Amino acid sequence: MRNFLLVLLLASGLSAEAQTTLFRNVRLFDGERVAGPRDVLVRDGLVADIAPKIEVPAGATVVDGTGKTLLPGLIDAHTHTWGDALRTALAFGVTTELDMFTATSFVKEMKAEQAAGKANGRADLFSAGTLVTAPGGHGTEYGMNIPTITKADEAQAFVDARIAEGSDYIKIVLDDGHTYGMKMPTVSTEVLKAVVDAAHARKKLAVVHAGDLAGARAAMNAGADALVHLFVDAQPDAAFGRDVAKRRMFVTPTLGVLMSVTGTGGGATLASDARMTPYLTKMELTQLQQGFPRRPGQPPVHYSAAVASVKQLRAAKVPILAGTDAGNPGTGHGSALHRELELLVEAGLTPAEALIAATSAPARAFALNDRGWIAKGLRADLLLVNGDPTTNITATRDIAGIWKGGVPFDRAAYAKGVASANAAVAAKPAGLESGAISDFNDGTTKSAFGAGWMVSTDAVAGGKSKGELSVADGALVVRGTVVGPLPYAWSGAMFSPGAAPFQAADVSSKKALRFRAKGDGRTYRVMLFATSSGYTPLVKTFTAGAGWTDHTFPIASFGSIDGRDLTAIIFAGGPEPGEFELRLDDVRLE
Repeated sequence: MRNFLLVLLLASGLSAEAQTTLFRNVRLFDGERVAGPRDVLVRDGLVADIAPKIEVPAGATVVDGTGKTLLPGLIDAHTHTWGDALRTALAFGVTTELDMFTATSFVKEMKAEQAAGKANGRADLFSAGTLVTAPGGHGTEYGMNIPTITKADEAQAFVDARIAEGSDYIKIVLDDGHTYGMKMPTVSTEVLKAVVDAAHARKKLAVVHAGDLAGARAAMNAGADALVHLFVDAQPDAAFGRDVAKRRMFVTPTLGVLMSVTGTGGGATLASDARMTPYLTKMELTQLQQGFPRRPGQPPVHYSAAVASVKQLRAAKVPILAGTDAGNPGTGHGSALHRELELLVEAGLTPAEALIAATSAPARAFALNDRGWIAKGLRADLLLVNGDPTTNITATRDIAGIWKGGVPFDRAAYAKGVASANAAVAAKPAGLESGAISDFNDGTTKSAFGAGWMVSTDAVAGGKSKGELSVADGALVVRGTVVGPLPYAWSGAMFSPGAAPFQAADVSSKKALRFRAKGDGRTYRVMLFATSSGYTPLVKTFTAGAGWTDHTFPIASFGSIDGRDLTAIIFAGGPEPGEFELRLDDVRLE
């Protein structure tokens, strides 16, 4: 679940139509090199002319670029996208996201709107759709019902099915989880090779998520086109970069998320950068600072291994793409790409090379021939920044303007919406004193405080799960169907302790959630949401059997929250897909 609920709070942030715009006297980074000063004319959503001096067309808007740099709109080459993430990305100058796993229904909807010219208020989306993984492998742990593969002779049919769903390229997972202290099935090297060959037979790129150095080597040997992560389990061997170059692969290092894997939030420094903070919600600020938790038995991990790998790749002239893996701890859509650029420079790229990694390099690698450069006839996806990011890469954060298809994005309106959301102070709800929420004895879903109960499903994030609530025999009856594929697929009952749904409330005087439950023997989830915990739900599971059982969960057991900014409690069907029936009674905070 992402910040899809916040879209209701934020201003639209775009103008309705493309304008004729003349950028006057800009330093121009065209996607590969710097020139200037230049004038750049935009008309009908495209770059119409570039010259040292252009006469102002009648009715054109003139943008003074003195002291500023005009760049192609940024491209994030590794994200996981749903909800309103594409709109958030655009607020930071990211005009295209290359998604590596999301719901195919979401991809279909976004791409249809792009084709119809209805996506100027958000980044464009290209996607792998459903990733290629083994039964029980990475990608299946989110309670999603996705197709998986076990045999090499299934590869062509499997790839063809993904293409039929709308996949623009094929992403393969080769990761048994041991780097992260986990144990998961993964595809065999035979299946890996067969899927790569099947993708190439249909003229599609085959890109690989490898969890370690050995997996990266296996991807090379299988003929994959790219690695979409580097690794932190071991230092690269001396020939690593040269061998990647020999195979004409490209690499998306995702340095920020790898830093998060080692326990330090990869985007943490953004949370104190005054150029960024006016556009970041409290949840986004929290997520940027989060690292992955250490698990018992997790082996040592080394961020320095990723840095050493980047140095080798650069020396070997391997195309390096900037990607964030947004959606994970230490990241944020749009914002994290600015940190990724800084990390690439720290790893040895020049600022100009880092900019190439976020513009022309991903456009070239993924054959997005209408973007990634500023040139006549190409899309006017543009980012204007104060200063010179070719000498100081963090200048990309000092954004003076954003245009998507020639349409200016109103960042001031966006910042106003963020400020309004951030200013909302969690209040202690009236009626909290006893802690009782609902006992359902009156035959209704009324609650003693808060906004009450409502159905919550992944439909708000593009999913197809369904649910319904009723009251019978003095208990809340929660019925529904969890339908994959979608990250964090869910259906269930949501209680909002604030005055409105998902409005934060201060319930810190209470230390535990208590309820009674019975059901069909399935495993269910209690998901807590808090402003301070970012977008990821804090989850505990319980089993609802045929008889009533009391359950008590201390608030602190969900993670680093104390109830001061609780936004929602969801009792959700899953993680297994399918129909369910759960009954709840005597729900209270105590």
